[in-house]
Amino acid sequence: MCCDSSLYAYTPSKVAPILFLVAFLLSTLHHIYLNYRFKSWKVAGALPWGGSLFVAAFAVREASAFHPQNLDLFIASTVLLLLAPPVYALLNYVVLGRTLYYIPHLSPIYPGRAITTFVGLDVVIGIISANGGAKFADPDATPSELSTGRALRRASILLQLISFFLFVLLEAVFHRRCQKAGILAPKPTPEARQRARKVRSVLYLMYISSAIISSRHVFRVVDVWQGPQGYLHTHEWPLYIFDGLIMFVNALMLNIRHPMRYLPSDIKIYLSKDGTTERLGPGWDDSRSFLIGLIDPFDLLGLLLGRRRDKFWEREDEHPVVGQEDKNTLKPNKEDGIVAAV
Repeated sequence: MCCDSSLYAYTPSKVAPILFLVAFLLSTLHHIYLNYRFKSWKVAGALPWGGSLFVAAFAVREASAFHPQNLDLFIASTVLLLLAPPVYALLNYVVLGRTLYYIPHLSPIYPGRAITTFVGLDVVIGIISANGGAKFADPDATPSELSTGRALRRASILLQLISFFLFVLLEAVFHRRCQKAGILAPKPTPEARQRARKVRSVLYLMYISSAIISSRHVFRVVDVWQGPQGYLHTHEWPLYIFDGLIMFVNALMLNIRHPMRYLPSDIKIYLSKDGTTERLGPGWDDSRSFLIGLIDPFDLLGLLLGRRRDKFWEREDEHPVVGQEDKNTLKPNKEDGIVAAV
């Protein structure tokens, strides 16, 4: 401990926060550039958002290292480090949703609900985590408040692991369907091979990112279960490995392999069942209300009632091949404002 009144169980480093602040700042600036380049703010807006949270977290951590007795700085740095990693998980949810839009005939779930379901869970988990972290980090908290904070943090981390397990399971089911349908198999033409390679790349990208974020969650689980007297809580280096280094590796990987390098910018562009041809379709519309879709993302009620969804990909001859649209045979669709084939 650096001094008797310090809130830390060790002498906090004044160098490490600056190193990670600069690293995440550069990564975030590059993500901003990539989002402008690929026009992907709706898909990858979480990247500069998550990076900005890490920049703020380590900036506050640096200030806290010089003022280890300041409770506000201590709590702020703790909460920001808890909130930043789930934002990168949010990116994975959105990217998987966009991949399901691209290959709709193999999607196990309505793509939009894949996004809203997991994002909704993460918002709830984030609120629980922030409240638990604030209580747990407060040295003036009563034993009852500390117990509540510890319970909230444990609950949030376990819920995060469960949510991530369900996400990876959904991705694995979709991946398996792609393999069985031959989407990822060797293709006869260079363009088709490139499309198969792009689908594989985005799936592997999400697997690796999910594994990195999950390892950080495991670190937090062990930290919370050990308690304030545990090794992870009384030593600083694990924080910079799991909250700093591996999360920066995840951010750097997404700098190098930005997900929108592999996916079309228009969600109405889909891959035909032949796994080769890209077509411009009407898009996948879920007529159910947002609340019903959030509660029942797999439309199990629809299956029980025999409700049929519009399988537009089975009418692919009605949809123009991307790059070969004849503008003279297209007219605006008054219902949704997009261009549709006559």
